[in-house]
Amino acid sequence: MIYQSFAQLYDELFDDQLYQQWRDYTINRLPSTCQTVLDLAGGAGRLACLLAATGLNLTVADFSPEMLSLASRHAAEAGVALQLVEADMRDLSGFPLYDAVTCYADSLCYLDDLTAVRATFQQVYEHLNAGGRFLFDVISPYQTDVVYPGYMYNYEDENQQRTFVWRSFADDDVDHGVIHDLTFFTRLPDGNYQRVGETHFERSYPLAELQTALQTVGFNRVTVTADFGRQPVAPTTTRWFFECQK
Repeated sequence: MIYQSFAQLYDELFDDQLYQQWRDYTINRLPSTCQTVLDLAGGAGRLACLLAATGLNLTVADFSPEMLSLASRHAAEAGVALQLVEADMRDLSGFPLYDAVTCYADSLCYLDDLTAVRATFQQVYEHLNAGGRFLFDVISPYQTDVVYPGYMYNYEDENQQRTFVWRSFADDDVDHGVIHDLTFFTRLPDGNYQRVGETHFERSYPLAELQTALQTVGFNRVTVTADFGRQPVAPTTTRWFFECQK
């Protein structure tokens, strides 16, 4: 396929090893009685497919119908069943209760502010069974304030048919905000290049603010770690992993 969407290009270049690590982090923290899982902002469904392959009943909720279309294709290729729902994570009205809810790839950092994050926490809490788990990750202020400003990543495939350019800048208008410029160049048969690009905005929050927001909606058993649960949190931690129990 020559003319590809941004979602498809992004999905094709995403590091598969990250999905394996998210799967392992999730499986290691779910009780043996867990049967139903809601993957919020589940995108192209790659993690959901891995979890469904273990026998779990997976629902993928995402704001992008294009991503959900990719998830349908990946599920068919993997031979697993996924329930796919187009939804805003801040409003899960009509959703049933689940044994676990996941939300990875710093998806919560794309929300506008802490009020929106807290609203999502509330929705998750209300849609968990008693004893249910809420597992998610977010980038830290160290990542947005120190690592990302001036960050650049370039990728070119071995046949020079496709190039990916990722540049990040501090967002001076938002506390702990960052702007990502993501651009794909795909070479066409005539030798010209098709350009597909998007600008993404993320923000992080102090750890204490996130912990307070979780406690406010009812999560009183919260564990925070780094490196997919393998390390304790440190001042230079770039991504926090949260395990919350209702």
